[in-house]
Amino acid sequence: MNEIKYPYIPEGRNMLYVPANNPFMIEAILVRNTESTDKNHSTGAVVVKGGVIIGRAANHAGFKHPKFIALHARGWCIRRKLKVKSGTKYWLCPGCSTHVDHAESGAVRDAISKAGTEAVIGADLYLYGHWWCCKPCWDAMIEAGIRDVYLLEKSWELFNSELNHEIKKRGKPKN
Repeated sequence: MNEIKYPYIPEGRNMLYVPANNPFMIEAILVRNTESTDKNHSTGAVVVKGGVIIGRAANHAGFKHPKFIALHARGWCIRRKLKVKSGTKYWLCPGCSTHVDHAESGAVRDAISKAGTEAVIGADLYLYGHWWCCKPCWDAMIEAGIRDVYLLEKSWELFNSELNHEIKKRGKPKN
């Protein structure tokens, strides 16, 4: 298999992967399914320290009106129309939430508010619904002391919208 080329990953960091039956990934899935308001690209995350979940959050849509949410869910996005690099220039499209509304930074804030700043140092984050983390989310996680980020196995194939577009257009790529 080819090496995954993430749009952004900090130096010295990498993504780790767990199966769908991992208990923390199951909780991230539950958070995503019950709390995300972004119907276009919903994600959920949990922060884990010492085998205990200390924070959780889902991403939230920038749009609040149901008609705008539906339009964005159908693929209307100025960032996509302009072919803006993934993870950048969120301000161009009101439907694309800033990192403040992303599951990763929200889970870190939740963990800090519930368990305290010191408790988050050395904790891990489990993310479901995406295949990488944007720079502002990485910055928030690193600043808080998050140690490792875990994604679902094969998340690159499952949640990469550019890859899925190519698959629909040309058929599955060869590895």
